[in-house]
Amino acid sequence: MAASAGSPPGDAARHRLRAWMLEGLADMAKHHPGPHAAPEGAHRGQRWWRVMCLTGVDYFSTLGYQPGIAALAAGALSPIATLVLVLVTLAGALPVYRRVARESPHGQGSIAMLERLLSFWQGKLFVLTLLGFAATDFLITITLSAADAATHLVENPHLTSALYNGQLVITLILVALLGAVFLKGFLEAIGVAIVLVGLYLVLNAVVVVVGLWHVATTAHVVSDWSHALTAEHGSVPAMIGVALLVFPKLALGLSGFETGVAVMPHIEGDPDDTEERPKGRIRGAKKLLTTAAVIMSVFLIITSFITTLLIPEDAFKPGGPANGRALAYLAHEYLGSLFGTVYDVSTIAILWFAGASAMAGLLNLMPQYLPRYGMAPHWARAVRPMVLVFTLVAFLVTWLFDADVDAQGGAYATGVLVLISSAAIAVTITARRAREHGWTIGFAVIAVVFLYTTVANVIERPDGVKIGACFIAGIILVSFLSRLARAFELRVTSVVLDEKAERFIRDTAHRKIRFIANEPDQRDLSEYRDKLQQIRTDNDLPVDDDFIFVEVTVGDPSEFESELRVRGEVLHGRFRVLVMDSSTVSNALAALLLHARDLTGARPHIYFEWTEGNPFAQFLRFFLFGQGEVAPVTREVLREAEPDRDRRPRVHVG
Repeated sequence: MAASAGSPPGDAARHRLRAWMLEGLADMAKHHPGPHAAPEGAHRGQRWWRVMCLTGVDYFSTLGYQPGIAALAAGALSPIATLVLVLVTLAGALPVYRRVARESPHGQGSIAMLERLLSFWQGKLFVLTLLGFAATDFLITITLSAADAATHLVENPHLTSALYNGQLVITLILVALLGAVFLKGFLEAIGVAIVLVGLYLVLNAVVVVVGLWHVATTAHVVSDWSHALTAEHGSVPAMIGVALLVFPKLALGLSGFETGVAVMPHIEGDPDDTEERPKGRIRGAKKLLTTAAVIMSVFLIITSFITTLLIPEDAFKPGGPANGRALAYLAHEYLGSLFGTVYDVSTIAILWFAGASAMAGLLNLMPQYLPRYGMAPHWARAVRPMVLVFTLVAFLVTWLFDADVDAQGGAYATGVLVLISSAAIAVTITARRAREHGWTIGFAVIAVVFLYTTVANVIERPDGVKIGACFIAGIILVSFLSRLARAFELRVTSVVLDEKAERFIRDTAHRKIRFIANEPDQRDLSEYRDKLQQIRTDNDLPVDDDFIFVEVTVGDPSEFESELRVRGEVLHGRFRVLVMDSSTVSNALAALLLHARDLTGARPHIYFEWTEGNPFAQFLRFFLFGQGEVAPVTREVLREAEPDRDRRPRVHVG
């Protein structure tokens, strides 16, 4: 909104800042259905391979530390343990998320699939819990990746002395730069991701080729590795058993799948795609997931093999030159300082920008749930304010962990594994409901594998659950405080009258619109006759005035925003009744009154009787169950919705 000509310069600047901050409201979630879906002609998305680069900055960047983690966890068994990870990736996580992409093509992922199974407050709390783990996953992705980038920068041989003890400050700067990219715009983030992913994969391919050449030309390394395996584990079954036991420690290599479906709304679809059936987008998402998984699997197997064979075991330990940077170690060792530095710069850049896919996932996921639940302000649907919020939270997390990569690893793995496990459970239930018996058994087996992995990770690193619990508690607390602050908002998105209901209102508008709020009980003749007599007596109204009864049936009180459909009925041949279903009685009545005023130009009146009981208890009933003391709440909703007292519908209580 432009400032008026006479506005002071400060006001004009504030107007411009507000317009810029709220520009592209819900831009990161334009393609999801509902009242906030994108208008025709809005941003249509990017080619799937371009969006793959956005999620790939997270997924592929794990090559910066995954081989080192595998070597530290499994020792000489690292290639076999990594092979188990790849099998779980291709035969487990990939089929699960291809199904998630089909079932939830608007970026909500498995959370939306599980939300459909539960209603009322238990459903909302369950979704908030999963959102807490998603926030843990995505925010720790931002902070951990930035911290790892800072580690690579500080440990570069040319910069160690200059940047000593600068890890925390460098990490905070990298997080701030990431936030600045998203404040600039989403397309800029896509462009940066394509360059970084392309360069990083090319450099890793060079390191892989050189590493394989050294393995092939240094004959003893393979035999030394084989002897070490036999000496430590004895037989192939024993090796496989140990590899399965250490697999949970390698779970970070599965990090890209949840962000892969979270950024689905940005994938370009077919011209005939609809919001209900976006076939092109789903097909593109499946290509994205499959291509990323195959590329990553190939790199994981080869890099774990060459790093295990070519790097001394002591170098992987904390403080060692290959700890968390095994491929960078090989780049410096075999390709020289110049190439090693270029590789370090590329690794630092992609690790820094690995948070971009997580940021995109957060910006797509949170606005689709919290504002709809009434658990975030309206501006939470806008991109830039949410970028600032997530950036500030990332600052806090970085400061609390002192930018320590290892300290954040447990929380990261916990968030990843909980979301993957929930996805596996969701697709199992979906397949069972569709009577796909083969897929049901397959997905159930995958779900068991991921549940085992999650439990094993939690037992070994319980700090991850503790951190996740803090995120969950924070989201639930802030959400309920926000909903409490918005309790008296007019939550009805639109009012739709059927023909009979509209006729009732237009007819009585020629005299005076008088509604009686009635809580339906038996709905027999005596109920309406006694209620009418009571209202006339309490308010000293003439006998010849006519009234319309209004009845609201509460459906799911945990819902916040909804459309209000009003049906007209004539009961017992004489009583006109408007019937509505809503999540709250008061908001539905207020919306009907305002709609009747706007429809007819007449000022409606509504009549209540006082409810017995403690006022605070009645407010809690309203907040949790949509009922309670209806009369004063209806009046308060009307007061907030219509500040002009001369136009505000009248509320009478006797």
